[in-house]
Amino acid sequence: MWSRLSGLILKLLGFTIKGEYPRHIKKLVVIAAPHTSYWDFPIGLLIRSVTKAHVKYVGKASLFKPPLGWLMKKWGGVPVDRTKSNNFVDSVIKVFSEKDELAILFAPEGTRKKVERFKTGFYYIAKGANVPILPIVFDFGKKEFIWKDLIYTTDDPKTDLEEIENIYKNVKGFHLENSFS
Repeated sequence: MWSRLSGLILKLLGFTIKGEYPRHIKKLVVIAAPHTSYWDFPIGLLIRSVTKAHVKYVGKASLFKPPLGWLMKKWGGVPVDRTKSNNFVDSVIKVFSEKDELAILFAPEGTRKKVERFKTGFYYIAKGANVPILPIVFDFGKKEFIWKDLIYTTDDPKTDLEEIENIYKNVKGFHLENSFS
């Protein structure tokens, strides 16, 4: 029922979904960009509902406080403490090693503001956990949500990250001025 309702809402908003979620892969680092607005989150939840992709997401810890923190966790959220120095990458790699199946979504920009380069934590999590990266294009300009091909990390992070960033060049976020360039 929720999947159908989500699909109807996306259709009314004019969004289409392209590509396929790779269900045969049990562990993934998922990245979605550009992340320019609060609207990315509810649209993302609708898309997850329609595609039935069991993807969790990370968010700043303050989003998980009362009164709505319980709801964020119910929706698949994993809080991240960004206020103190901790080894987030290693802790997420450890979580991957303890699970048989896990897909976690990251906004590679790390913010809704305009950035020139992606943060690299998602990359080093994928590399350390030996799992592929699934890029998702969230194009508000074309009203398309696109599951892209899997990317496997190599011993050349610079080239890998350039390849990943190139996927998102000229993609329009909700706030055009904050789109990745």
